[in-house]
Amino acid sequence: MTVAVVGAGAFGGWTALALRRRGAPVTLIDAWGAGHARASSGGETRVIRATYGSRVVYTRMAARALRLWRDHGAEEAGLLRTTGVLWMFGEDDGFGRASAATLAAEGLRLDQLSLRDAASRFPQVDFSGATSVLWEPEAGYLMARRACAHVVDRFVAEGGIYRRAAAATPASIAATHVLLADGSRLHADVVVFACGPWLGSLFPDLLGSRVTVTRQEVCYFGTPAGDARFSEPALPVWLDCGERVMYGIPDAGGRGFKIADDTSGPPIDPTSAPREATRAGVAAARAFLARRFPALADAPLVGTEVCQYESTPDSHFIVDRHPAADHVWIAGGGSGHGFKMGPAIGELLASCILDGAAPDPAFSLARFAAPRRDGWDQKWS
Repeated sequence: MTVAVVGAGAFGGWTALALRRRGAPVTLIDAWGAGHARASSGGETRVIRATYGSRVVYTRMAARALRLWRDHGAEEAGLLRTTGVLWMFGEDDGFGRASAATLAAEGLRLDQLSLRDAASRFPQVDFSGATSVLWEPEAGYLMARRACAHVVDRFVAEGGIYRRAAAATPASIAATHVLLADGSRLHADVVVFACGPWLGSLFPDLLGSRVTVTRQEVCYFGTPAGDARFSEPALPVWLDCGERVMYGIPDAGGRGFKIADDTSGPPIDPTSAPREATRAGVAAARAFLARRFPALADAPLVGTEVCQYESTPDSHFIVDRHPAADHVWIAGGGSGHGFKMGPAIGELLASCILDGAAPDPAFSLARFAAPRRDGWDQKWS
């Protein structure tokens, strides 16, 4: 059975590698290359954590993904940094309490810290306004674009075929091939489309607006010379769940102190949208920085990124067959929390394609016919 995988991001790259390691002939294609600047899997870093409120399917998947990252040698390759994750909550700490119960049931650690202990342990953080603090010691961050390139390098080294090519839009599903944008065909018995923010345009009738692509700004601020307080191990990854969900990653490799707002931004076209941060976005990041990390109030802005989330209405992933074509699989809807899951998604899709396994119903396309649930915490719960 030959397989074509379209998209070399976290879902596609790991799927291609998992299939190849099980002996399948696989061709992987990407329009701009693994971890490119317009991909949802691009950029410098991503958080890896198992805290998902009561959504046990993701806690289990994240735990499995972390084991697979480690088995792959990601720590030795400098792609995985286990810094721990510091969670801060305002008045509503329901997500934290639900996460603690879920992780405990799964045998995973999530420690409660008193505000006094948190302030003593992390004096560079101003915990004003926080009512509870949790510590997830096995969590951390991943080097995103480097990891994408590394996975593709391993795929090729193990006998996979990798090409720079783009699928035609909309996608062709009538036969066992991928119609490419240049009019040529890539023949395969099974085709996996793992195209992130482009899934809606590839499958407009099936997905369309069910995959919403939003603009997400990331800022990097310079830390004081010789000051190690904002680098690991002094500072871990952190998430602040107050009126908005803000998160950040300590200075990684001299890139700067990362800060971003997890709130979904305005819709964008992932192909043509400009990638410069707005003044308003930078100002909001700086205002938060000054409040929570006061020693960085006047820190210089040393870089920005604009990436995107490709979100489903319920923030669940899509991992399912195309309802009109048994040989076509669709994987996406990362919804801003998918990157870490790449190895587990690849393992799952390889089992579906080669063994006939069934993905979790939460990832099915059929769910879109059900009534939509709204709520700020869909991704986090």
